[in-house]
Amino acid sequence: VTKFKLPENFRSLLDKQLVGPSTEALTESDFPVQSFKPKVQMPFERLPGQNPRKVEVERRRRLYLTFDIAELLASKGIDSNQLMPRHYDPDNMPPIEETKDSVFPIYLPLKVFDNDEYDCRTPEEWISLGLEPGSSDRKPVPGKALLPTDDVLGHEDPKSQELVYKWIDVGVLDYDKETELYLVHKTDKKGLVRDEEGRPILNGGITPEG
Repeated sequence: VTKFKLPENFRSLLDKQLVGPSTEALTESDFPVQSFKPKVQMPFERLPGQNPRKVEVERRRRLYLTFDIAELLASKGIDSNQLMPRHYDPDNMPPIEETKDSVFPIYLPLKVFDNDEYDCRTPEEWISLGLEPGSSDRKPVPGKALLPTDDVLGHEDPKSQELVYKWIDVGVLDYDKETELYLVHKTDKKGLVRDEEGRPILNGGITPEG
């Protein structure tokens, strides 16, 4: 009987092994798994000839992940940077020959055109997607928000002519019923929602100290 001996380069041998594709989520995320699942109006008990509920949910999840709001708007000829109203500047008005639609700048906020008639979830349902089973901490919910790329100037003067607005990945932290506004936080380069100290932002950013 001989004793089993591990080779000295055992770790390097493991790294060289080729493993096939896996459905396991290998990347770190601050978003719950259920926050990416679409709402499906289907019975839990499958009828003969129909797709199982889990299959339909997964198909729609993958379909929705292929959509990009910036690309969808651009395909309709809409510049997302022009959706936000800016300060009126009569000295820098473009001539009529260069304007395609209207001479007047955009001055109405997007909230005027907001319509939740076809929303599949209420704001409270969206926020509740951050709750994982068995946990009392509410995580952020993934979303896209039209925000200025310059955070400092964006807070000081959201209507500045120098700002550039883009659709940015965010984590939805909370919802205010009175103002009907969501509180969002930009994700970092890794797609995480972290505070200045690198800690995950939970429960809308409310800490034990308030």
